[in-house]
Amino acid sequence: MEFKNSLSNETQLELYKSLITPRMIEEKMLIYLRQGKISKWFSGIGQEAISVGCAKAMEEDEFILPMHRNLGVFTARQIEFEQLFLQFQGKNGGFTKGRDRSFHFGSIAHNLVGMISHLGPQLGIADGIALGNLIKKNKKATLVFSGDGGASEGDFHEALNVAAVWKLPVIFVIENNQWGLSTPSNQQFACKQFIDKGIGYGMEAIQLDGNNIIEVYEGISKIKKDISENPRPVLVECMTFRRRGHEEASGTKYYPDGLIEKWEEKDPVSNYEAYLLENKIIDSETIKTWKKEITKEVAEGFKRATETEKIVPNTATELADMFAPYSYKETLPVGIKKEMRLIDAISDGLRLAMRKHDNLVLMGQDIADYGGVFKVTEGFLNEFGEERVRNTPLCESAIVGAALGLSINGFKAMMEMQFSDFVTVGFNQIVNNLAKIHYRWGQNADVVVRMPTGAGVAAGPFHSQSTEGWFFHTPGLKIVYPSSPREAKGLLIAAFEDPNPVLFFEHKGLYRSISEEVEEEYYTIEIGKANVVKQGTDVSIITYGLGVHWAKDLQENNPDVSIEIVDLRTLSPLDTETIYSSVNKTNRVIVLHEANTTGGVGAEIATLVNENCFESLDAPVKRLGSLDTPVPFAAELEQNFFPLEELQQTLMETMKY
Repeated sequence: MEFKNSLSNETQLELYKSLITPRMIEEKMLIYLRQGKISKWFSGIGQEAISVGCAKAMEEDEFILPMHRNLGVFTARQIEFEQLFLQFQGKNGGFTKGRDRSFHFGSIAHNLVGMISHLGPQLGIADGIALGNLIKKNKKATLVFSGDGGASEGDFHEALNVAAVWKLPVIFVIENNQWGLSTPSNQQFACKQFIDKGIGYGMEAIQLDGNNIIEVYEGISKIKKDISENPRPVLVECMTFRRRGHEEASGTKYYPDGLIEKWEEKDPVSNYEAYLLENKIIDSETIKTWKKEITKEVAEGFKRATETEKIVPNTATELADMFAPYSYKETLPVGIKKEMRLIDAISDGLRLAMRKHDNLVLMGQDIADYGGVFKVTEGFLNEFGEERVRNTPLCESAIVGAALGLSINGFKAMMEMQFSDFVTVGFNQIVNNLAKIHYRWGQNADVVVRMPTGAGVAAGPFHSQSTEGWFFHTPGLKIVYPSSPREAKGLLIAAFEDPNPVLFFEHKGLYRSISEEVEEEYYTIEIGKANVVKQGTDVSIITYGLGVHWAKDLQENNPDVSIEIVDLRTLSPLDTETIYSSVNKTNRVIVLHEANTTGGVGAEIATLVNENCFESLDAPVKRLGSLDTPVPFAAELEQNFFPLEELQQTLMETMKY
């Protein structure tokens, strides 16, 4: 193995010490694993040169997004051993407070962003961080890792495509260790090598010997310097081999005979050490001294971690950590009112939020020049510029990831789903990254995802679904669903003030069909508070969105029944206090929504009412939603899909009980 270079002896020695540190830690962790002192381990033995070389080539204030075989990245960023070991042991002083395993953590103090098990989503987050750097014009690069197996995921394609189109300063490092758990490369991809993919993205691609610390360090250093001055992404394939199992429990029995031994000869640590000794850059005594020091530091750090008490669960703390701390401050509506449709109010609220938050970036398909398919952002490009109002490729997952990356880099971000139905393609990023990141390692996701939703416009099965129920089940998301223009504006502005992830549902059937007087100035409405639209004494209808208007029509058609209409406005957090107060007053309740009946939000509300208001009830709780079918296209079928005829019947049955 050749180590020719022009580096100073000091730099070469620094690389060596950084290289042996993760190896020595891992050798100790494998012992502790067998002793039951840690529960799981993902080995990076044989791949340390990639982690260390990349980390040392990047500046300390540049973000790196590592994977589970990148211990050398964490140690190169000088993470305290004790805290690292507390993380491995699942204790309170670890980065995730025992809520996640091994390397599934990040640390903003070290400019590291933690992975999730799905691997590919990291790449989209890197795009967002890099976009933030581009907007800041700080000449910083971002580096993100993927394995050869993870590169089979759709997120890999999406993230590279976005980075290429937007010319983002990202280094995509593929650790090609030739196996995805037990699956060899020839069952993962048919191309000869990953650098061949670069041309498809219009992206430069280079291949490095991933077992050669000097080649990795110099290669990444050169790329990093270049893209800092001339922003663009670069694909780097580092050839290496995973000498142990995917994780220790899986073993290596599937490897062909002699393969491990062949790669042991290419060991990045022993070969580099031999080179340094041969060229008298280091001597044996220094090696012994350094290894003795590291051994001592590891032992002491692990001992302190082991002596730390195990976590004592505290339910209040667990629930409190779902969201970043935020204290709502109301801005009252004042000033001149203007007649606005729902679409106008949303556009107005979004424009005012952009003016107040100069770090707010909007992203979505066709939202720039075209103004969005519903024209919500019409004129925004001229007012706010192309850096902050960005058309995106058709890649929902990468853009949700980019929104999170922007948040990590100090921005506020909004992504517009062209239709809420399309959120399925970005589902993983929302439920596993946005929703969990603060609970896992304390990083907030200052992201709003706008979701044009609902039926009634003859748009068929893929442009009409009510998708809010998919997310209602997921802790860590705030879900807002206004029913009127005035509330839509105030709630949307409040969503941008909140530093947590908000899914903002907008019923497209109401966009241009309803209007009311709305204050022109900036104001907020608190998220998590329901609104009693109409007071009543006979029966409560608990609903939201289009259901509010159905309830109003029902009241007009049944003037002899005193109906109290409760508009939830926010589905998560749910305002149970207002719900229970209404039910305890009227003693009868109908839970109504447009979404399919089964598994809808109404099922949860009906259960809560039954559990908490049972003694007040004079009739069974009624739950009413649309048919359990996809939303049909033909107008006659769509009307039949809605529970409109059943609503009148349900009201009569409830009142007669």
